[in-house]
Amino acid sequence: MDAEKFPKGFKFDNEEINFPLEGLVFVGLMAMIDPPRSGVPDAVAKCKSAGIKVIMVTGDHPITAAAIARGVGIISKGSKTKEDIAEEKGIAVEDVNPKDVNAAVVHGSSLKDLEDSVIDAILADHEEIVFARTSPQQKLIIVEAFQRSGQIVAVTGDGVNDSPALKKADIGIAMGIAGSDVSKEAADMILLDDNFASIVTGVEEGRLIFDNLKKSIAYTLTSNIPEISPFLFFIVLSIPLPLGTVCILFIDLGTDLWPAISLAYEKAESDIMKRKPRDPEADRLVNERLISVSYGQIGMIQASAGFFVYFVVMAENGFLPRRLIGLRSDWDDYNNNCVEDSYNQEWSFGDRKILEYTCHTAFFVSIVIVQWADVIICKTRKLSVFQQGMNNWVLNTGIIFETLLAAFMCYTPGLDKALRVYPLRIWWWFPAMPFSLLIWVYDELRRLILRKYPGGWVERKPTIKLNTT
Repeated sequence: MDAEKFPKGFKFDNEEINFPLEGLVFVGLMAMIDPPRSGVPDAVAKCKSAGIKVIMVTGDHPITAAAIARGVGIISKGSKTKEDIAEEKGIAVEDVNPKDVNAAVVHGSSLKDLEDSVIDAILADHEEIVFARTSPQQKLIIVEAFQRSGQIVAVTGDGVNDSPALKKADIGIAMGIAGSDVSKEAADMILLDDNFASIVTGVEEGRLIFDNLKKSIAYTLTSNIPEISPFLFFIVLSIPLPLGTVCILFIDLGTDLWPAISLAYEKAESDIMKRKPRDPEADRLVNERLISVSYGQIGMIQASAGFFVYFVVMAENGFLPRRLIGLRSDWDDYNNNCVEDSYNQEWSFGDRKILEYTCHTAFFVSIVIVQWADVIICKTRKLSVFQQGMNNWVLNTGIIFETLLAAFMCYTPGLDKALRVYPLRIWWWFPAMPFSLLIWVYDELRRLILRKYPGGWVERKPTIKLNTT
């Protein structure tokens, strides 16, 4: 080339061609390839199965970008772009039916001429998209387009030019090895090994942490119903108090503590990377569905177990359920030493209180027993316990611990005077066990329905309609 027209440092522009393309002499061809890492195709496949849309944004030529995208699975084997279909059918690209196209390779230069609605349509109509020859400003346009559609956007980048997109994204991920200092400052997260597969591992770990937090909260909330309901019955039905505050403290600060923490050690469920991303507005840590299951379903069964044991203990001592209703004022009268039971036996105030504290202990033990089943069903959100297994030995040890602690509280000499916890007859441990089995069977059936009918009425969150007219 003429050295005067093309001096050293001349800026060649391959979009607005400013150099000759004819009259050249072929000297040779040199090709370079920067292959993707071996773990990237598997990581992309994992993302797709998890409902994560992987978009390629690159400065490479569209043909090069499409080839790389096909190589790593961003564009699937069966997917075809407009250009592919036009070449197969021998027709013009404009004549291709848009419904036949599920992948797109978009040239970055065309983005600046497109309206937001057209860009939104491209993103909505294509599952697999590659943006080629993009500038930093165009990357920002792409991020904003995805955010307009309500999606959570994560962007990876390593250069100074990537900083605006990293800053705008919901999660900016900079490269720790090849990344510039500016990109690291703009990012929310730094990828230490510059490996895309590590992002997928991070997504999986994040889902596991969210799942386990949700499981622990569900387990902890459930026992609130059997703890609160005795006081409601005490007030409404005027019965002797079924459960005391000391026993509630034993549950919240003692028997429930280890099992609740042990759920943090639960391994990931096998379908954790096959679920769609959660809705950040609807699927929070504590939502309507969790409250419905913990309070309205499992909690009610646990409360039933507690009251059943309470009435069994009372009945064995002469107070049938009908006699207990409305008995509170006489029961708690310090000066009344002749309260009659269902068989006309008289009870002094001291004897009545010993029986009441024994009922407190029995109610406490019943909650511990039904919490066995509760912590087991909280191990998984949809899978069966048989699929998940019982390999979490922190949890298994927690079940043993809470049982031994309950036994210690019941049978340690002196605690009847210090904490008003009285020893139980051994057979008073058994009435709550059928309820524990019922909880496990009930939740196994609920999760079976969730697996067989995803998105069905069991999975949909409960709604309450209010008449405002």
